[in-house]
Amino acid sequence: MTKKNYKVIVFDLGDVLLNVDSQRLIDKLNKVEHGLGERFHSLYFENYHIHCEYEKNTISLEEFTQEMLTWLDYKISAEDFYNYYSDLFSPIEETINLLPLLKEKYKLVLLSNTNFIHQKYGWEKYEFLKYFDKLILSHEIGSRKPEKNIYKAVENFTGSSPSEHFFIDDLLENVEAAKHLGWDAVQYLKSDSFTFLLKGKYII
Repeated sequence: MTKKNYKVIVFDLGDVLLNVDSQRLIDKLNKVEHGLGERFHSLYFENYHIHCEYEKNTISLEEFTQEMLTWLDYKISAEDFYNYYSDLFSPIEETINLLPLLKEKYKLVLLSNTNFIHQKYGWEKYEFLKYFDKLILSHEIGSRKPEKNIYKAVENFTGSSPSEHFFIDDLLENVEAAKHLGWDAVQYLKSDSFTFLLKGKYII
């Protein structure tokens, strides 16, 4: 494989840097009322378009919260919902531990489909975020992967050509969208060695 002239490494957040475990939310809701967790989880994915719209900030925090609390039959407060809903994340150490090394050679950008609640109550506390030059977040941009506009927001920040971007995401559709724009990109699965993946691209 030929070494490419990457200038920017772009990371997805969920299941690349942080594990995402929705079972935690289900278990917490089941402690409030038996079966509440499964009922909520089912409603959430039957109405996944609401999740997507909230990640693009096309519905407000208040509208989203009202919908979620309705599904929960108002068994918990809004504040409790925010905390339960965001208690999903845990670090993927192999990936995170490579950030200081990558920071020495490349511009680092975080590119995430996320929302205000998950950011504020879930993941913004993590120290590894300091290694990123920029966070490109769907709810701030008004666009979600695999939509073109959110990738263009990265390019607008970096000022680099598409081919100088290397992108890692756990979802194939997001990887393919990046490739369509001229980026190099790979799908990362947690069963893979992240170190081996980067060495295969001559990044480390």
